[in-house]
Amino acid sequence: MRTFLILLGLPLAEIAGFVLVGGWIGLWPTLGLVVLAGIAGVALLKAQGVGALAEARRGVLPRDPLSPMLHRLLLAVAGVLLIVPGFVTDLAALPLLIPAVRRLLIARVPVQAAFVSTPPPQPEGEVIEGEWIDLDAVRRPGGRSGWTRLED
Repeated sequence: MRTFLILLGLPLAEIAGFVLVGGWIGLWPTLGLVVLAGIAGVALLKAQGVGALAEARRGVLPRDPLSPMLHRLLLAVAGVLLIVPGFVTDLAALPLLIPAVRRLLIARVPVQAAFVSTPPPQPEGEVIEGEWIDLDAVRRPGGRSGWTRLED
């Protein structure tokens, strides 16, 4: 029910924001702000992707890899929120652009949640050993398919 209310309420809030801002500054400046926010969001996402790629190429691995990853994730969320047309999502993205706010949010993430791992799956039942032949490596007489049995 909560998700339904958010999915219904967010577009209504965005429409109300368009009406209020449009009534205050006019149609074209409002549309200009929406387009500029979208461009800023795309640029932010692109910069985050390029920055992550550059770090991977340099082989930079900080002592605490979780913090830079979460900073990048929060900046990516801000970029997506800026791309979504509307002033409510833009206002939600602005605090995420401030490093101190990101640090505060990251400090609230439990460390254990970041390092959850599952054990490797164990085979069930009896393990049957066998030999196999790579049929692509063996010459196929008579043009038979790889699924036919080769006679010795």
